[in-house]
Amino acid sequence: MERAERTGWGRRPLALLVAGALLAPVAPARAESSDASVIHDAKDGAAQSAPLALPRLSLPPYPPTQRDALVERVFGEDVADPYRWLEQDVRSSPQVAQWVARQNAASAGYLARLPGRDAMAARIRTLFDYERISLPRRAGKSYFYLRNPGLQNQPVLHVRKGLAGEERALLDPNGWSKDGTAALDSWVPSPNGRWLAYSVQEGGSDWRTIGVVDVRSGRVLEDRLAWANDTQIAWVGEEGLLYSRFPAPAPGEEYRAPTFNKAVWYHRIGTPQEQDRLVYATPEHPEWGHKAAVTADGRWAVISSEIGTQPRRAIHLIDLRGGRPESWNNATLAADFDHDWKFVDGFGDRLWFITNDGAPRYRLVQLDLSGAPTWKVVVPERTETLAAGNVVGDRIVLSYLRDGASVAVITDLKGRPSRAITLNDIGSATGFGGRPGDPETFYQFASFNRPPTVYRMDLASGTVTPFAAPKLAFDPDDYLVEQRTYPSKDGTKVPIYIVRKKSLAGKPAPTLLYGYGGFDIALTPGFSPVRMAWLESGGVFALANIRGGGEFGREWHDAGRLNRKQNSFDDFIAAGEFLIREGITPKGGLAVQGGSNGGLLVGAVVNQRPDLFAAANPDVGVMDMLRFDRFTAGRYWVEDYGRPERESDWKVLRAYSPYHNIRGGVDYPAVLVTTADTDDRVVPAHSFKYVAALQAAAIGDRPHLLRVDSNAGHGTGKPVDKVIAGGADVLSFLAYWTGLNLQP
Repeated sequence: MERAERTGWGRRPLALLVAGALLAPVAPARAESSDASVIHDAKDGAAQSAPLALPRLSLPPYPPTQRDALVERVFGEDVADPYRWLEQDVRSSPQVAQWVARQNAASAGYLARLPGRDAMAARIRTLFDYERISLPRRAGKSYFYLRNPGLQNQPVLHVRKGLAGEERALLDPNGWSKDGTAALDSWVPSPNGRWLAYSVQEGGSDWRTIGVVDVRSGRVLEDRLAWANDTQIAWVGEEGLLYSRFPAPAPGEEYRAPTFNKAVWYHRIGTPQEQDRLVYATPEHPEWGHKAAVTADGRWAVISSEIGTQPRRAIHLIDLRGGRPESWNNATLAADFDHDWKFVDGFGDRLWFITNDGAPRYRLVQLDLSGAPTWKVVVPERTETLAAGNVVGDRIVLSYLRDGASVAVITDLKGRPSRAITLNDIGSATGFGGRPGDPETFYQFASFNRPPTVYRMDLASGTVTPFAAPKLAFDPDDYLVEQRTYPSKDGTKVPIYIVRKKSLAGKPAPTLLYGYGGFDIALTPGFSPVRMAWLESGGVFALANIRGGGEFGREWHDAGRLNRKQNSFDDFIAAGEFLIREGITPKGGLAVQGGSNGGLLVGAVVNQRPDLFAAANPDVGVMDMLRFDRFTAGRYWVEDYGRPERESDWKVLRAYSPYHNIRGGVDYPAVLVTTADTDDRVVPAHSFKYVAALQAAAIGDRPHLLRVDSNAGHGTGKPVDKVIAGGADVLSFLAYWTGLNLQP
């Protein structure tokens, strides 16, 4: 999933869209067609219709795939599932492991022969080779941040005393595994900076192990907290922390079994996990999940409970003044899951939340606990969607989404505006973190053509100064970033970002169209060295903000989920038609890409309009919509997709499920399906079954291949070497089939 914040799905990006900065039988192998195709020369930006000048590659023979005669009668319909055996875990099933190895061998041989593949890998590597520094976090007198000089597989966590102090490495994950797949995931310093708690991700799995390091000495303590998943780390003073974990799964089921009974635990520093104390759980509702945050002054723990991926939460408070955990008192604020409550911060008797209770586009409210609990509106609902907020110093920073662009507004604690942060370019601003009493905040700005630059803002004066600016191997001003709108099938206006070299304006060129459209997640402009390699090669990149996402509040999200999910697909198809109609891409030059829910999107639109696309890359996609809820986090997604056991929902899911709707007798685009063997969010069985069905169908002469990354998961924590290799394979595949010439 796009990297986002929803239970069991991913982390919701804290990002601002900104407009204006202070600164069956196996198909036999067939020869490729020599039909005319558009060739784009990256040297001069010209596009012309000509016979395909690139070397023609013979297709690899697809490995044989066992097809079972499994048919089930569901709601009056016979549904075949001949590849269900591929749902077995690749790590424990020799049969599935052998099938994956053969698929990988076939695709690797083909991808290695693609013209320009090595040049693309070299280009991506060059674009990755710049220093990257994360947003710093202050605790006590220390500042903590990640640094990667360029090509390290994993960034290293550094600390310095004061802004001008000498930095030193505190945690270096590059020595945690031989292949670089053990990653530092989250990290939170204790209030005065004595300790730092961190979580370790191995092989891309969603499971985390939490550890603690002594900041002064650099000594890693023996504390090891296992089976954390989608957790926050919240310090309770300097003595302990709150975190969320699941019960240990059964041996062999770690990467595929559904997860239940997520609870909040208290861990005292220096003690074994077996002594951790249960703080909050709902055994009568094992499907509920809980996370904890602590107010800036350490007085209150705020327990946020979720039942799925929808923005609906229950909130409980724990008064931490009682001493040890057994003395803490519990109180309920909101228990009905009717609305969203995003905890901002609090101190003393005042707590701030962002909520859609009575405000579909959200508003900022304050809870006063000095007497009987009372709520008051601090900042009313606006026409823009209120996306995030932070209390820093004696200010509140609010981030709003407005028609595909964003503004950040700084108010005092009573909600009275003090200044607006305006940015003079299309991009995303993230951060604005800190604590009450801090004199400063940090944020970063990035766009499709600009890697993140980190800024420090003095809250008293409003002065902004660069903290870390990257040195680049390209000129961002060579690229045009624009936002346009297009009509969908039902007339709805949908925003789309279009990025290309300025020299390509007015000239059609092979285009990569990306989308997501789900789970209330907003896609915002951001930098990717892999995408920049496509742009440098003379391609166009387009990002469509289709319905189902969170770009325009509750209505936009609701318009693309459940029985309205087809709107997401219609919006994406209309984006492709718009790009061709406007002469941005030539017919036969359009590729589509999406990950997770976006992989489902790509699979669905390829089935519905195979004629529109030349190539497709569904990545870690949800492809079997009739069984998605049976594995790991899938049960959380029923509020966006529907419940397969419910007839009305099942019929909607059956109508667009990529695995069940492949149309024989129709020419399909070239398809490269990508997944990873340790993906325990969207299990790789989705991709396995989908590829097997593609390869068995009579859908034309173009390749339909599977690439399975080893010891990798849903995407986060992947080492740089794997990102480069995967990016080169995917982009060279899409370039070949859209006619983008990668040869220097």
